[in-house]
Amino acid sequence: AYDPTRGTVDKSRIVTVEFLATKNAQIPWQFYPLTVKIQLHPGEIKRVSFYAENSTDHKMVVQAIPSVTPAIAARYVQKTECFCFTQQQLNGHEHRDMPIVFHLDPDLPHDVNTVTLSYTLFDVTPLKGGKHA
Repeated sequence: AYDPTRGTVDKSRIVTVEFLATKNAQIPWQFYPLTVKIQLHPGEIKRVSFYAENSTDHKMVVQAIPSVTPAIAARYVQKTECFCFTQQQLNGHEHRDMPIVFHLDPDLPHDVNTVTLSYTLFDVTPLKGGKHA
């Protein structure tokens, strides 16, 4: 298996990684990538952030669900840190930069030149009584 700590980077290739943010229609938040597109060599570790702001007057909890296109690339995206790993709680009008640290495995198929990482926010704020909104 590929070990990024050994620093194996495929300098012969450049892959474009695009970042998209969407939110469930009921979420009154601002949510977008601070970096829309980067170019990197497979194996190169990158850190990018998404901006999230709770535009309401009350505390909310959200969960980001990731997706990768093309689907074949999903197994080659290795995240070591991601706001999608845990639920995110923001108080009313609080904002936060939420990071992702990742690399593309150098075994990414050579015909994949662009990878898109998309994150969709869902409201998982507990209601009184323990059920979700």
